[in-house]
Amino acid sequence: MSHLFRKLLLRQGRSVEALLLCLALALPLLLQAIGEDFYISIATRMLIFALAATSLNFVVGYGGMVAFGHAAFFGVGAYVVALLMAADLTSAWLTWPLAITVTILVELPIGLISLRTRGVYFIMITLAFAQMIYYSVISLKVTGGDDGLPLQQRSVLYPFDLDSDLALYWVTLLLLAAGLYALKRLSASRFGHALAGLRQNGARMEGLGYPVLHLQLTCFVIGAAGAGLAGALLANQNGLASPSQLYWTQSGMLLVMVILGGVGQRYGGVLGALMLLGLEELLGRLTDHGNLYLGLVLLLVVLFAPRGLAGLIVRQK
Repeated sequence: MSHLFRKLLLRQGRSVEALLLCLALALPLLLQAIGEDFYISIATRMLIFALAATSLNFVVGYGGMVAFGHAAFFGVGAYVVALLMAADLTSAWLTWPLAITVTILVELPIGLISLRTRGVYFIMITLAFAQMIYYSVISLKVTGGDDGLPLQQRSVLYPFDLDSDLALYWVTLLLLAAGLYALKRLSASRFGHALAGLRQNGARMEGLGYPVLHLQLTCFVIGAAGAGLAGALLANQNGLASPSQLYWTQSGMLLVMVILGGVGQRYGGVLGALMLLGLEELLGRLTDHGNLYLGLVLLLVVLFAPRGLAGLIVRQK
């Protein structure tokens, strides 16, 4: 009976994956067919934030670390691409990996210090570091201060032409799919099982001899790398690295996406980003009081779907 139940769950999960993939592949073609190419750009933005929210979900849901400064890594990735663009480095094959690398280098000292704390202190210290980075960026002339740093052009990613919104959509979708696959593999690995143990009882895992700090820092690094890549993508789409990407409200929005979609659910970040940004776009067109109705939707999700939207779609044992 237990074996049959697992097979049904696996089949249901694959069905949801196939449905999401088919929708993502068909969407731009449908939009082009009805002459609404503008919405391809909006869909790309949703996918970028889905990648950023998924990276945060790995830290919060899989690592059990409620970080409130994830926007710092999101913004660092964007500014690295913009600064390299100003230095005439346009190849995405070079600048995007560098954005990820610099984001990790920024994250390492933050993680080493922050992971010495627990609970609300961890939340506050990650927020403090993020705000320090934000105020550092707006105070520097080389980063454009409050105005941000514009990109001269989009990155060059041969054989894709990223000047096309459709090409940027496909690249973003490919990277998001790769990120979700990596999340699946990581969660099923020995590393993922160790994170699950830490999330449930860190003291016992430490007593068993597991390198708790090393495991948590690795989780933090992976999450920061995903956010840095998402930031690089957003800078290319907007044509601008903006200090608003670093601000604490951005961290809050990413955390809301994770909670809305489902903390610890593989598709939680994706569903949360699609739901939140989709509602913002829809309600913004229908009413001047969109934030009020958006707040009501979030309240209903918290009250009646404590495991988020993904928990409603895919029941897990």
